[in-house]
Amino acid sequence: MREVKLSDGIVTLSPLRPSDAEVHLAGEDEELVRWLSGGHSTREGVDAYLRHCQEQWNTSGPLRAFGIRVGTDEVLAGTIDLRFTVAGLGPGQVNVAYGLYPPWRGRGLATRAVLLISGYAAAEGGKEAVIRVEPENAASAAVARRCGYLPDKHTQGEDGTRFDWYVRDLRLDD
Repeated sequence: MREVKLSDGIVTLSPLRPSDAEVHLAGEDEELVRWLSGGHSTREGVDAYLRHCQEQWNTSGPLRAFGIRVGTDEVLAGTIDLRFTVAGLGPGQVNVAYGLYPPWRGRGLATRAVLLISGYAAAEGGKEAVIRVEPENAASAAVARRCGYLPDKHTQGEDGTRFDWYVRDLRLDD
């Protein structure tokens, strides 16, 4: 697996790995299910997802899934991923999605992780980063705004879910 480490001295992003399964399962709560995953995870499902993430890293696939890690021992506090191909995104756009486990929320860690991954996305050829947020998810929208993402448009998912788009021109980071 390609080893990538991004850090600002507080938060470190590194690829999700199979050993993250237990912490991820323990950290999943109703907010993560509602805003990020859409359903409760099982051990088998998490293991399969982590294998998929590892394969994507090994093949330089369109998904780059990172653990948000904190402290010198790099405790897993949540996840953040980039998707270079998502239905509805234009050429050069990358989707950013993130979530923190309950004990880690409200500490500015998601903001730090989004800033780190935005720089990585630009270095990997992304032209514009997109964070799609359900209007009721005020905390996620606040993270997007703190990171310089600007409100753009509103769309609906296939299931009718409404999303507010926040975008950031990654070329400005050059």
